[in-house]
Amino acid sequence: MMMAVVVRAQGTTDPLEARAINELFRKWGILEDSVTQMGWNISGEPCSGAAVNSTDFEALSYSPGLKCNCNFPNSTCHITQLKISGLDIVGPIPEELWSLTYLINLKLEVNYLTGPLSPSIGNLTRMQYLTVGINALSGELPRELGRLTDLRSLAFGTNNFSGSLPSEIGNLRRLEQIYMDSSGVGGEIPSTFANLQKLVTVWGSDNKFTGKIPDFIGNWSQLQALRLEGNSFEGSIPLTFSRLASLRDLRISGLSDGTLDFIKDLKSLGVLILRNNKISGSIPTDIGNYQNLTRLDLSFNRLTGKIPRELFNLPQLSFLFLGNNSLYGALPDVKSAALSNIDLSYNEVSGTLPSWVNEQNLQINLVVNNFTLGGSGSSNFGINCGGPPITSSSQIVHEKDLEAIGPATYYLTSERRWGVSNAGQRENPVYVASTTRQFTNTLDPELFRTARISAGSLRYYGLGLENGNYTVSLHFAELQIEDGLTWRSRGRRVFDIYLQVSNNYIEVHLFWSGKGTCCVPQEGTYGPLISAITATPNFIPSVSNTPPSTKKNRTSLMVGIVVPVAVVSFLSLLALFIFLHRRKRQDTSDNYDEFLGIDARPYTFAYEHLKAATNGFSPENKLGEGGFGPVYKGTLEDGRVIAVKQLSVASQHGKSQFIAEIATISAVQHRNLVKLYGCCIDGEKRLLVYEHLENRSLDQALFGNKKLSLNWPTRFEICLGIARGLAYLHEESRIRIVHRDVKASNVLLDSDLSPKISDFGLAKLYDDKKTHMSTRVAGTVGYLAPEYAMRGHLTEKADVFGFGVVALEIISGRPNSDSSLEDDKIFLLEWAWNLHEANKEVELVDEELSEFDENEVKRGINVALLCTQTLPTQRPSMSRVVAMLSGDIEATRYISRPEYLTGWSFNDATIFKDVSPTSGSDIITASRSKSNRMVSPHSPIHDSQPILNGINIT
Repeated sequence: MMMAVVVRAQGTTDPLEARAINELFRKWGILEDSVTQMGWNISGEPCSGAAVNSTDFEALSYSPGLKCNCNFPNSTCHITQLKISGLDIVGPIPEELWSLTYLINLKLEVNYLTGPLSPSIGNLTRMQYLTVGINALSGELPRELGRLTDLRSLAFGTNNFSGSLPSEIGNLRRLEQIYMDSSGVGGEIPSTFANLQKLVTVWGSDNKFTGKIPDFIGNWSQLQALRLEGNSFEGSIPLTFSRLASLRDLRISGLSDGTLDFIKDLKSLGVLILRNNKISGSIPTDIGNYQNLTRLDLSFNRLTGKIPRELFNLPQLSFLFLGNNSLYGALPDVKSAALSNIDLSYNEVSGTLPSWVNEQNLQINLVVNNFTLGGSGSSNFGINCGGPPITSSSQIVHEKDLEAIGPATYYLTSERRWGVSNAGQRENPVYVASTTRQFTNTLDPELFRTARISAGSLRYYGLGLENGNYTVSLHFAELQIEDGLTWRSRGRRVFDIYLQVSNNYIEVHLFWSGKGTCCVPQEGTYGPLISAITATPNFIPSVSNTPPSTKKNRTSLMVGIVVPVAVVSFLSLLALFIFLHRRKRQDTSDNYDEFLGIDARPYTFAYEHLKAATNGFSPENKLGEGGFGPVYKGTLEDGRVIAVKQLSVASQHGKSQFIAEIATISAVQHRNLVKLYGCCIDGEKRLLVYEHLENRSLDQALFGNKKLSLNWPTRFEICLGIARGLAYLHEESRIRIVHRDVKASNVLLDSDLSPKISDFGLAKLYDDKKTHMSTRVAGTVGYLAPEYAMRGHLTEKADVFGFGVVALEIISGRPNSDSSLEDDKIFLLEWAWNLHEANKEVELVDEELSEFDENEVKRGINVALLCTQTLPTQRPSMSRVVAMLSGDIEATRYISRPEYLTGWSFNDATIFKDVSPTSGSDIITASRSKSNRMVSPHSPIHDSQPILNGINIT
């Protein structure tokens, strides 16, 4: 049985603090077992072991965690750092916390803490770093925060606070960082904040701040990052901002006036985002001196004058967004290689298009949405945004919208019936459509009907906007922000919708103005997430709706100009540009049909970006290779480390797996499922881009050439994590999924050795009204359930069987078959049953484990044997497996040695007859296929051999 090893400190913990920490964890439901493996305990001496050694307190894996200082008189130890982060703790903050008066660092972020922040927080006068962000805390911020005069960093963003900022925060003269975005506070920023002269970072976006932006911010001479998007400030940006010589990142939106005069001395700027501020005047002529700029966004303002040619040659500038202004002039003949995203839409740009507009990886938007589009046979139209063609219950056909709309780009359908333009990085799509050649316009062409969508966790929602001639319905479906009492539900989308009817155009503008959260559940989750658009006329068209001639279509398309009437020569040049641009994409356009049927289309990477990220798919970056193809490690430009799975060109079977994997993993999110960043289709090339997991696969960790030293608590948590991931797929996700290939090599381990199920290429969706689906057998020898291997009957219990085998591998540290061992040990399942029947289960444990919990081992083996019973109805659901492993329920169900280990006849079809399940969680799903035959013709069955070794399926 495992014994916890505790390294005693020289002193003992203050008894009051020891009692407080015990009570705190009790009220939050943090079990001692969950912290013992961190190297410290709460029932004995908290200031021991990891709490006083050199353990990295900031490590993500160290939660919960604490640190102590024992350098006090009388050998007394005090708790100085406490972290309860990312554990989804639900409930109020216990009062016991505020008695830990020696705390200098308190991290409570990324949970679901509720209730107010107690005034007792003022007791923690030694505090230097305080973080309570991404929770559900409410009420007003306590004035007692002003007593924490040694505070260096304060973070309370993404909460439900109300009221204004306490003026007492101005007493925190040592404060360097304050993160209060999406916190709920409002009103004017207190004048006492002028005292905060050491501020380096201020995040205050998406709040209810009013009044003017204070002049005194210009005196924060050490300020490097300031974000004030999505508030209700008045006026303009103060000229005192010109003193902020150290400023590197400035983001402000929603002002009503101003110029760019204040940036004249801010040469350190790397990111300047001033969207939607009604800024007038021109862009400074010395903009070429801002050599550090990487992103410049001045869109949706009132800028005039020529676009400075120097902007296109800044050495580090990658994103240039100047859309929706009144800028004019011609594009320069050359631009820097770094500049890859350009939005100049809704301006007055003219002249000849330079040759660089055809660069391979350039995203450029020159449209103004003044299209003249041909109609089709109906006056209704619909768009399925990001999905394949569908027909609604009212029989409106929603056309597919599967084009890869990236930053600063546009798309026009081949029928020229509608188009979409993205004026920015990803936040402001504009759909423009013509559904009849003419209709009577009863509205001012400049009149917009406006609505605002604000949702904490938007699921399926429709919004109807009637604008005289048309009723437009917009449909939304939230796919990222979760429901329930979890920090992942704390995200909130807020965006504006504008509808315009003018002549024969309908324009739907979706506009993000900085409101709503930015980073929950992950960075980039914000702005519009639209599912479909439907437009229905409120009149009977009086003219023909037949499409115009092809010749007329070609000459009527206007891209890259702002005035609806332009000279024919310019249209000809523009038509040439569009022809070249579309020909460039011709080779890949057919491939988008592969996404038909996928609800949530993934992000699409350019092949060149992935090639660069992997250093040309260098052999040195190769992580491994399977039947699908090789996998490479890479690093994206934004710093994310990725794993790129490359489909072998010759693998036709792999192409279907490619789409199955995208469809499956795009529809589910769970901490024990691997995260898909996106994919790439480039001609015959198909790649999947995943998060990179440092510790590779479970089979390599257990019995690979470079296996890891996994102690028992780690193995048990891995086993429990896999079970939770499968329970989510079977019973909790919106789309019920059978993985079909549960095995150790399809479980990856992150830096904290947490398991993540991967490789969904064989996954099947199922219908919970069916008892099973009949399908071709595909999977891996050693992990196949008998009913699936013999008759192709697939249920979620096939995954349960595979999990049972993996659990035994985790416990024993060996693969499911090993011909180098003695005869009675070759097959892991057979050996496990022999030991179980002899009451010697503990002998199955990996010899490398010197310490383990015998009760947990026996529990794990019993659950594994229960999962590998012959009949699917004898196996538990994965939710029951989780409960049994956790000790919440006993594994008391009777189990017997499976028939496939006793030489039963596989030809007896009655063994696998359909049996109705006894509980809702055991209901199986899906429809029958045309064949019950196994995939591989090279799969001989021998009654004398166990089924796990007798089938060779790839």
